[in-house]
Amino acid sequence: MIRVAVSGAGGRLAGPIIAAIDSADDLELASLYNPNRPGQEIAGVEITPDPGQVSADVLVETVGAGYVLDNLRLWDEAGMAAVVGSSGFTAERIELLGEIWKDDRPCLVVPNFSIGAVLMMRFAREIADKFDAVEIIERHHAHKPDAPSGTALATAMEIGRAGGASIETSRELEEGARGASVEGVRVHSVRLPGLLSHQEVVFSNAGEVLSVEHMSTSYESFAAGALMAIRGVGALSPGVHLGLDAVL
Repeated sequence: MIRVAVSGAGGRLAGPIIAAIDSADDLELASLYNPNRPGQEIAGVEITPDPGQVSADVLVETVGAGYVLDNLRLWDEAGMAAVVGSSGFTAERIELLGEIWKDDRPCLVVPNFSIGAVLMMRFAREIADKFDAVEIIERHHAHKPDAPSGTALATAMEIGRAGGASIETSRELEEGARGASVEGVRVHSVRLPGLLSHQEVVFSNAGEVLSVEHMSTSYESFAAGALMAIRGVGALSPGVHLGLDAVL
């Protein structure tokens, strides 16, 4: 039985993950943490505002980018393996996490828990060097606090490392018109109220275009991948790992 804690309990991402943990025969929901929701109860477990009261084999972190590194320092000191579903992990922040996190236990950063999104990223990486140009269009709900999304950042970094790149010949008449450049790959962020999570990776050669696309229509799409990460993180080598691929 794996004892699991969830940080950010009561949030939109945490909800379906907590429900999935509670329903799993091989997992125990041991602790819930959120300093903004003290005393509330989910799945029979009271949310604590005290990080010192959080105890588990695996900690699932779901808070926003502004708090995640401070929280991970706490969980590292507490001796728990971590699965991180928070967004905003640029290459620089991953490097910083590597400096923060001790090497005696694993920390798995998962830009997207959706199985379909992970496969989209894998396909994009595998074909990156077969095309002359690539760009990413990511669409999320209007209140998403960061741009580009963590999924888009991870996808662009993997494509760049695999030899893919955008063509840079256009001159911007308005700054930002070409989007952000991440590892040489242009990323365009769309924020609209009717969206949840949607990413398209567009590849092109002369005379042809190939799109690899994924859409999540419910936060429930993230539960299955989160359970995979929870069950698999303990078998990883100590240190920081990136992507659900590490446990697939």
